[in-house]
Amino acid sequence: MNLFIQLKDGMPYQHPILEDNFKQAFPDVDISTLPDQRFARFERVEKPVLGPYEIYVDFNYGWVGNVVKDVHNVRNMRPQEKLEKQNLIKAQWAMFPAWSSWTFNEQTAAFEPPVPLPTDGQKYVWDEPTISWKLYVPPA
Repeated sequence: MNLFIQLKDGMPYQHPILEDNFKQAFPDVDISTLPDQRFARFERVEKPVLGPYEIYVDFNYGWVGNVVKDVHNVRNMRPQEKLEKQNLIKAQWAMFPAWSSWTFNEQTAAFEPPVPLPTDGQKYVWDEPTISWKLYVPPA
C-alpha cells in the first residue's frame, strides 16, 4: 500500500493519502517524481509495544530520511507514577489471594509464579497447594 502526504512549508500537512485517492485528487502530479515541497512519500510505523513503565504520549508525522513517517512519542513514568502503578497492581492482586506464592517483579510490574510455566505447548493451570503447574484437563 503506497501512501503520500501533502507538505506545507516542507513539513507534513494533513493526513496520509492512499495512492489511488492521491491520483484522483492530484491527477497532474507524477508520483515517480514528486514535486519538492508539495508532496512526499509516507510510511506507516506501527505503534510501539510499551514497557511496563512507559506511557504513550501521542504521535505526529515527521521526516525520517527522505520519507515522512509516523513518529510515536513515548515517555518513561515519573517515579511517583511508577510507584502508583505498582501499588495498584499489588492492591488488585491482594483482592484474589488464591496465588499467595507468587511474587511481584518490579522490573516487569507483574506477579510471577515461583515455578516458570512449562513451554511445551500444552495448557496448564496453577495449583497453589502443590506450588506447581498442572496439566489443564477441560471439563467433560
